[in-house]
Parts: sequence; structure tokens; C-alpha cells
Amino acid sequence: MTAGHGVSPSMRPAPALSVLDLVPVRGDQSSGDAVAAMRSLAKVADENGYRRYWLAEHHNMPSIASTNPPVLAAIVAAATARIRVGSGGVMLPNHAPLVVAEQFALLEAAFPGRVDLGIGRAPGTDQVTAWALRSGAGGVEADAVDRFPDHVDHVLAMMSPAGAALRLGSGEHVLRATPRATSVPMIWLLGSSDFSARLAASRGLPYVFAHHFSGRGTAEALALYREGYQPSPEHPEPRTFLTVNVVVAPTQAQAQRLVQPMVRTMVALRTGQPLMPQETVEEAEARGVMVAHQPLADEMASRWVVGDPQQAAARVRELAATFDVDEVMVSPVAGSFAGTPVRRSPAREETLRLLADAM
Repeated sequence: MTAGHGVSPSMRPAPALSVLDLVPVRGDQSSGDAVAAMRSLAKVADENGYRRYWLAEHHNMPSIASTNPPVLAAIVAAATARIRVGSGGVMLPNHAPLVVAEQFALLEAAFPGRVDLGIGRAPGTDQVTAWALRSGAGGVEADAVDRFPDHVDHVLAMMSPAGAALRLGSGEHVLRATPRATSVPMIWLLGSSDFSARLAASRGLPYVFAHHFSGRGTAEALALYREGYQPSPEHPEPRTFLTVNVVVAPTQAQAQRLVQPMVRTMVALRTGQPLMPQETVEEAEARGVMVAHQPLADEMASRWVVGDPQQAAARVRELAATFDVDEVMVSPVAGSFAGTPVRRSPAREETLRLLADAM
């Protein structure tokens, strides 16, 4: 019996599909090439019925160009017609709450009803870069992480049409993210521990656990969220979905080849090795994984969805049933072969098309 409704995955309605994009940068690409490839991938997602397209926030990493989710979300929204766009997520302690509220209020004004603001608490980078983001130019307060719950409340208030009222000695001063809001983005809390699960539940906000990155503790975090949920006017019921790394190809063998660059990148990240631009499939195969690191590689990849269309669709349905969600957000992590056009990521696009067709 599966979690949730006690029915087999094949009996449940197919979950909706969404996309998480870190905007990977291959060794043969410039940042501009990677953004162009992102735009092309977003169009594929839009054309194939995906529900939302989120951009992550990472800094000073040689293989990731998603440093600024609101800028990238604007590019994606302008290039697509119907898909929701947003952040997965903005790392709020890196920024002044008013700046985040202003950015996403403008996105919502430009693309009403299509904007999500996913908020996280981690730095999304190394300690030196985090210092540069938060303190290097007199930026956010030193206790921004500790004040995360308050800052979430401030963003919510400032994006509302009424704004947030500050009571000063000279009287009341109202802060509004945009002069005349007629709608607000949907706000989600993101996390890879139980902290954000509890906070989202207490605020009556939608919540997403970073299953694609952590892979552990997902069921426990979702249970904490659902059990402690306090209904809000906007969200009377708890709302969540699952994130997972995915590679889909015409055959299982092809998918296993295409996942190798991501496997090597994640092994390097988890073992403290220097990071580099994403390798081609041929480079990853030639270099392989150290014998000592193979168990780690196998353990990580076992939590991903890697296979042919029918295998992938079955696994996605199984995950949705296990965690009782009606939406799965896929991070398409297929690599590229040597000679791939630099402004495209054909294997990532094929992953989205094949999965959508099979579902």
C-alpha cells in the first residue's frame, strides 16, 4: 500500500509536471549560451504542458549560471505563453526583503497570475561568496538567517496591496513593493530540513522539500508540514510537491550515458573536490568515478529518475504516490555530447518531451 490514499500508482491520476532549472554551463558554453539554452528549454516546457518553471539561486559556481532568479524568470516569462515562472528559490538571507518583494511584485505586474516566489534560507554558495553577498558591500543584516521568519513575513506584507506599516516616532510609514498591486505572486517556502516545513505550516504557506538535492528526510519533513499546518485564507489546505533529478532517453542505456556528467559533478560537490564547468558525456565517461567514490555515486543516482520513457513515467508516478503529491518538479540533468550546439541542450529538451508524452 502506498502513502496517501492507499492506491497503486497506476490507479492514481498522473501528477502534473513542472521544471526546476539551475541553468548549467558546459565547458564549451559562455554564460550567454547557457541562458539561450535555458530559454529554449523553457519553450519546450511551455509547449508540452508543464505547470511551472523555476530558477534556482547559486553563486560563484563554474557550472551554474542561475545567480539571479528574478532576472532569469523575466527572460523565461517573456519567452513563454502560459507556464508559471518563478524562483526555486530566492535565498532570502542574501537580500533585503524589500528588494525581493519589489522584484517579484514587478514580475507579477508584468505577468499576472503566472509568478511564483519560492523562498529558501541557505546561502546557495560557499562561505566567502556568502560574505560578499551579505556583508561585503554593507548589505543585509548579520543576523539575517536568524531573522528568516520575520523577513518572510515582511515580504508577504510588502507585496500585498496594503503594504507593510512601519510605526516611527514621526508617525506611520507604509512600505509597498509596487505602487498599485492588483495581484500577488504565489509564495512557497523551500527547504532541506524540518525548519522550513514547520515555518510554512505555521504561516499557512505552500512548502517544497528539496528531494532532488537531499533525497533523505522527505517523508518526515512533509509529515511535519501536513500535521502542523495552520490554514490561511489563501491556502486552506497544505500544498506541496516533489522535486527530483531526471534523465529520460529513448533507451535505458542512453539515459545512463547522459547522466554521467551530473553524477561526476555531484560526487565532486559532496567530496570537496574543485568544481568545473559541466563536462561532456564523453569527458565524463573517460574520467569516470574513483572506486572509493562509487558507492556515493550509486547511492545518489538511485534516488534519481533515469531511464526510458516508460520507466521514467512509472517511477515518477510511484514517487508521487509514495509522497502523496499531485505535482512533480523535475530537474532535467541530462548532459550533452561533444559537438552539441552551444545555445541548446537537446538531451534536456528531449527529457521533458519524452516524459510529458509518456505521462
